[in-house]
Amino acid sequence: KNSLCVSVCYEVFRFALAQNQDIPKLVPQVDMVDTSSSFAMTYAFCSQFSKGVYAIMGLYDRRTVNMLMSFCGSLHVCFVTPSFPVQTNNQFVLQLRPQLQEPLMALLEHFYWTRFVYMYSSDSGLAVLQRILDTAAERSWQVTSVNLDSLTEPAFIKLLADLDYKKDFQIIIDCELKRLNYILNLVKNLKNYHYILANLGFLDLNVTEFQKLGPNVTGFQLVNRSDPAVQKINQNWLDFDNKDLKVARRRLKYTGALTYDGVSVMATAFQNLRRQRIDISRRGNAGECLANPPAPWGQGIDIQRALQQVRLEGLTGHVQFDERGHRTNYTLTVMELSHIGPRKIGFWNEKRGYVNTAIYRPMQEEFYNVQNKTYIVTTILEAPYMMLKKNHEQFLGNDKYEGYCAELAAEIAKHVGFTYRLELVGDGKYGARDPETKMWNGMVGELVYGKADMAVAPLTITLVREQVIDFTKPFMSLGISIMIKKPTKSKPGVFSFLDPLAYEIWMCIVFAYIGVSVVLFLVSRFSPYEWNGEESDDEDETAQGQNQNQQKEKETPEYTNDFGIFNSLWFSLGAFMQQGCDISPRSLSGRIVGGVWWFFTLIIISSYTANLAAFLTVERMVSPIESAEDLAKQTEIAYGTLDGGSTKEFFRRSKIAVFEKMWSYMRSADPSVFVKSTSEGVIRVRKSKGKYAYLLESSMNEYIEQRKPCDTMKVGGNLDSKGYGVATPKGSPLRNPVNLAVLKLNEQGLLDKLKNRWWYDKGECGTGGGDSKDKTSALSLSNVAGVFYILIGGLGLAMLVALVEFCYKSRIESRRMKVRTEKCSSLSPNGRVVAHDFPKAGAQGLPCMSKAAGLGLSSTGM
Repeated sequence: KNSLCVSVCYEVFRFALAQNQDIPKLVPQVDMVDTSSSFAMTYAFCSQFSKGVYAIMGLYDRRTVNMLMSFCGSLHVCFVTPSFPVQTNNQFVLQLRPQLQEPLMALLEHFYWTRFVYMYSSDSGLAVLQRILDTAAERSWQVTSVNLDSLTEPAFIKLLADLDYKKDFQIIIDCELKRLNYILNLVKNLKNYHYILANLGFLDLNVTEFQKLGPNVTGFQLVNRSDPAVQKINQNWLDFDNKDLKVARRRLKYTGALTYDGVSVMATAFQNLRRQRIDISRRGNAGECLANPPAPWGQGIDIQRALQQVRLEGLTGHVQFDERGHRTNYTLTVMELSHIGPRKIGFWNEKRGYVNTAIYRPMQEEFYNVQNKTYIVTTILEAPYMMLKKNHEQFLGNDKYEGYCAELAAEIAKHVGFTYRLELVGDGKYGARDPETKMWNGMVGELVYGKADMAVAPLTITLVREQVIDFTKPFMSLGISIMIKKPTKSKPGVFSFLDPLAYEIWMCIVFAYIGVSVVLFLVSRFSPYEWNGEESDDEDETAQGQNQNQQKEKETPEYTNDFGIFNSLWFSLGAFMQQGCDISPRSLSGRIVGGVWWFFTLIIISSYTANLAAFLTVERMVSPIESAEDLAKQTEIAYGTLDGGSTKEFFRRSKIAVFEKMWSYMRSADPSVFVKSTSEGVIRVRKSKGKYAYLLESSMNEYIEQRKPCDTMKVGGNLDSKGYGVATPKGSPLRNPVNLAVLKLNEQGLLDKLKNRWWYDKGECGTGGGDSKDKTSALSLSNVAGVFYILIGGLGLAMLVALVEFCYKSRIESRRMKVRTEKCSSLSPNGRVVAHDFPKAGAQGLPCMSKAAGLGLSSTGM
């Protein structure tokens, strides 16, 4: 089974000898042997040893490696091999192939793999498997190991089905090139997996056969093909003509490069021995190989040291060995398969570990493989993202559709340079995994199973979806929000101008007004500074009637007080209305009362004025729900989500107490609070009369709020944060170009323009939402009607009081007039009084006449 490998290695061996002609001539002794046969390997080794060879170069497998090591250690014969490395302390075995344990572990840490499958060949993978299992035990990794030696093709296909069921999409494959090419051909159509190839010849693979796997394949490259020295030797190898063996000329693979470096190591070692003049002549016979006890070759130690001390730059990089004969101080290139070929993404060496060197590639290189192609873009009818035009029957193809995502797809195609065809998803779903069949439905399923090349729709980026498809950066950020029916606006009352202050405050102001007036009345009564004396001009009418000739009685002083109870009430009211009064207290106590009352009214009036504008100009809507906490702590209003969507999954997986409580209610509610579509949820909100709240993405909530009949509204903030992304299959060549196009559209502000166009510019409810049109810009009559009512009532009350006062005063004065007239008549001889009988000058001396005239004028004046 190794005949081809042995043949190639033999030819490379001969080629390397020919390339090292300037070094002391090496005489080869070649045996073609089955490396899996212990008997054949023993006979070949002893045959070579009996011929007096200085060192042996060859291959082994797991069945003969221990035997070879035993011979080499016993006879002190160096064995230089390009075969897989083994864990041994036998310094006479020099292993040209570097070990992969440390580079592989560094790559696993870089990719954060904690759950993966390790597929290995028994020849080379046991040592790596042991290291992986030891690390897994330390770090709690979940590792599944699969031995490829006994795995047939049907069994391997069944294994892939099991891995897909268990969602084990991360796989390490450790085997030789021939089997590795065979395995990759079996899985080349599976795009969900990420492979790490534990092999040193990434560029030796037939990458054209599994180019579709794209960046999901990572591996190691030992030979630096960009090195001019390597390119020169490769060219010499292609020109080399070996007459003994005819093998198809191909580029040197890494196994051939290791063989070439092995010959170079031996040639350099023998050149150093010759320069140092160390005697390495052979003395012995053929029986020494199987002698008991074995007789080691005395000069074997010198050759072993010379080989171990070699330092050179070969086809496989820097060649150096440690004291155990293992390669050390080497560098491995980490490669990744892109859609335009393999590319370098990093390197590993013992000093620095893994170093990621992946750099940004120009957009032209990313777009090279996708331009001028027609792709199928799956989408879903969901306003305003994707809608059929009103006259869509008159159009064909993509022209039938309109909406945010329709324009977004057109912009992406224009930036990337491809053509596309929009197709509606067959089952009308976004995409979820069936718990029974484990199959994906909706748009996600069409991407996973190759029915579509891209999905442009309001598709939420989630973990489970990201595991099977690729998303671009979000083209829209959003979160879960609450939709409720818009409550009826509270109409302002007639006395809404009283709303800035609470009812209790108004009552306190009334009592304070009365109390201050009473206190002002009392202190004015007690304080002597509020009393002022006046001389009376009235004469004693009784004395005048009896004796008109008597002198007027002496004038006596009378004391008055301005602050009676009515004046006190008037002063307090004038101060409260900030209008003042024609009287003011003169005493210190009265002024103290007035001062504190003025300060009180200053604060009250200022507070009232500050709140008056908001209460009169805003028509408030009283919402029963303001947040998710309000929903969770009540049971009167039902709430639910879309059945089978990401919103429902969010509540099901949430560990936050409020959301857990909401999920417990929703899943046990009867009747069910889940709806089959967003339109059904909106209809349920509108018909529930405020008894149902719908939980949906905030962008859709904002859009519906702007649509007639304008009776829904968004309340509270978003419950989480997520985004919509353009989706592509795993490893699709569209992934990076579309992602760059979305970022460019975002930076240009086009995404915001699209949202404004389809959400607000085409809105049906105005900028204020609902059917409001600048209702807060001016007051309506209903806002201030109470003020007019009070004014009209006050004017009417004043007129009524004036009429009562007029009637009352007229009646009193008429009575007084009658009494005075009777008194004057009694003084006349005939009982009559004639006004014109008295001279005008003496009119003032007649009290009855003057008083009667005065009363008559007063009555008329009233």
